[in-house]
This record gives sequence, C-alpha cells and structure tokens, in this order.
Amino acid sequence: MDRLLLLDRQVCFALYSAHRAMSQAYAPLLEELGVTYPQYLVLLVLWERDGQAVSELGERLRLDSGTLSPLLQRLEARGLIERRGSAGDERKTIAHLTAKGRRLEARARRIPRAMLECASLRLEDADQLRTRLNDLTRALGRITEATS
Repeated sequence: MDRLLLLDRQVCFALYSAHRAMSQAYAPLLEELGVTYPQYLVLLVLWERDGQAVSELGERLRLDSGTLSPLLQRLEARGLIERRGSAGDERKTIAHLTAKGRRLEARARRIPRAMLECASLRLEDADQLRTRLNDLTRALGRITEATS
C-alpha cells in the first residue's frame, strides 16, 4: 500500500480531528455565554470594531450570506446585536452590538486563555500554529480560485 494513502498521514484528517476536538473544548465555555461557536466568531469581529456592514462580516468570517444571515438573526433575537440600514447607503445593512452584546465581551475575555490551557499551548506556539494554518488556507484558496 502507498504510505501516502494511510489515514494517519493525511493532513486533512489531522485538521478535521483537531477541528472536532476544538469545537468540543469550546462548547462548555460558549454555553456559559449562551452562544454557538459561529455566533461567537461574529461577536469577536464586532467586539474588534462595532458597526460593520454585513457584507464586511461575511468577508472577514469567510461566510456567504445564506450562512451569515441566520447567525445574525439568532444573535438579534437574543438581543446581542441589531441590524440597521446604513445612513449613507440604504443598500447596506450595518450590524451593531447592543449594550447586552457589549457586556458579554467581559465574560468572554477568559475564553482564549482557557483554550490555550486546555490545548496545552503556549502563546508563542499558538501564534506559530495559527500562522501556518493561515498560510495553508491562503495556498488552498489560490488553488480553488484558479480552478473556479
């Protein structure tokens, strides 16, 4: 058998397994906040800079509108964000944190360090891993762009 066909040699399987394990580790922390992992990602982006166009959120999170819209609807139903039309361009919808959404940030501050501890990662190691994964994502993105 070709060793490259062994499951344990597959980078894709290692990434898939790591993703599942990461999601499971995040679950109890996010449950305390009452949000799902994708909702948490939306909140992270808005905590960085409130008042972003929905299209900007989609680009930043690499989500299409069919995936992003239900996330925003659920966050809005929970009172964490609100969407309003842009004053300058009525075609744009802007997502804003509510006071409740801003307050949730304080409770979320412990999550990144808790995840580093859970994964037994030093900050420097996490930075290197993230850089390598981002490089991989960009390289694979170039391939998919070239074939579409």
